[in-house]
Amino acid sequence: MSETELFAAYAAIGSMAIAPIYFGSFSSLDRLKSAHKKRERSEFAEYSDSEDEEEESEAVSAEDAYMFPVYGSLALFSLYMIFKYLNKEWVNFLLSGYFALLGVAALTQVTVRTVKGISGIKLPLYHLHLVHHTKTAFHVRFTNLHLVSMAASAVATAYYLWSKNWIISNFFGLAFSFSAITLIRLDSFRSGMIMLGGLFVYDVFWVFGTEVMVSVAKNFDAPIKVVFPKTLFPEDGGKLQFTMLGLGDIVVPGIFLALCLRFDRHQYLTRIGYQPDKTLPKALGGKHRGFGFPTPYFYACLAAYVGGLATTISVMHVFKAAQPALLYLSPACTFAVLLTAAARGEVKEAFAYTELTDEEEDSETADGARGKGKKKDEAAALGPHRYNLRKQPAASGAGIMTPASAGELADDEQEGVKTRKVLDEKVSPISDRSDTESVAPSTPSKPKGAKRGPKPKNAGAKAKSKK
Repeated sequence: MSETELFAAYAAIGSMAIAPIYFGSFSSLDRLKSAHKKRERSEFAEYSDSEDEEEESEAVSAEDAYMFPVYGSLALFSLYMIFKYLNKEWVNFLLSGYFALLGVAALTQVTVRTVKGISGIKLPLYHLHLVHHTKTAFHVRFTNLHLVSMAASAVATAYYLWSKNWIISNFFGLAFSFSAITLIRLDSFRSGMIMLGGLFVYDVFWVFGTEVMVSVAKNFDAPIKVVFPKTLFPEDGGKLQFTMLGLGDIVVPGIFLALCLRFDRHQYLTRIGYQPDKTLPKALGGKHRGFGFPTPYFYACLAAYVGGLATTISVMHVFKAAQPALLYLSPACTFAVLLTAAARGEVKEAFAYTELTDEEEDSETADGARGKGKKKDEAAALGPHRYNLRKQPAASGAGIMTPASAGELADDEQEGVKTRKVLDEKVSPISDRSDTESVAPSTPSKPKGAKRGPKPKNAGAKAKSKK
């Protein structure tokens, strides 16, 4: 094994770490909203480039960031104990099967995004809905490209399970990293720095303080790391020896870099006067995505990541010992953002930035409003007689179930509405009932000064007959 081959392996590891971070960060950028060609969102979008195809992301708050080291430690130590006391081959078989299923989904998504991003192709979009009581229990959208990609991913997965090929394992790892960086979003720089700081302590403790991290990494035969042979042609036909980097050292800084990129875009859009649901500023050229903008925070943090990763590899190479990469990556990424913000005079703006979207704020408000509205609906369904027997007529429709509302209710709710309807009819006062009900007649009193009308011609004859 020559030094040249070893440095080539280090370069390959670095390239595999940077690629998903770079492309995943840009993939995390949402499509801008505007009033241009505003239309009702279709539940069944026709083509695969529709804005309805946007995937839901998972937000990470400061509270979540505090718990990252705790959950990571529990998972890591559990795996260590499992490998120590159970059959390693069976454990790896089960874990490999689980990650293989996840790998099929991740590879499919990455393949579809890559093909569509390069070709810009539009494909018919198919929808599969499972509905329960008019509510969608399951909904999936797919194209023909999804089906082809899934078939190819399934074949690659089967080959990986049979051969444990390191190249396919890397494809899985890169797909996992890309998907995670795209879909997991930090809601603020504060949350990101808490996460990096907590995992900094986590990494140092489990690597330097115990043998747990290294032991799990060596025994865990699943695509949770990217690897590259130290030499492609080992002497005497021996086994390949690999240098490796865990996916956590890619994903954790990666979602922080993606936040930096989104903040760069936010600053640019603020300067040009962009407002959601308004006409796009002329500077965007009518583009909802794919437009250029300055990226000082992203590239400063990316340069810091490359420097931190190079430092990790250098220390590992010199001391011939495994290194906790986040020991170098976490401070590098954190200080890169702080120094860039200080140099640009945007420290206040950086820490005030949040990705709690208007939809999420509206949903929280709507949840409270729905609770109040539900109580009002229940009161209306019970009828006006719950409060005042003569307040409103029963004909106002309170407590009556229309065909439209009936379709939205579950069976037990419909029974409850029917019961309330019967109670309304029984309790409703006489003055509120319709003319068709059998009610004892009453003689209306005539107002004073009212003139009598002419008598009927046969009125006198009826009086004589009575006598």
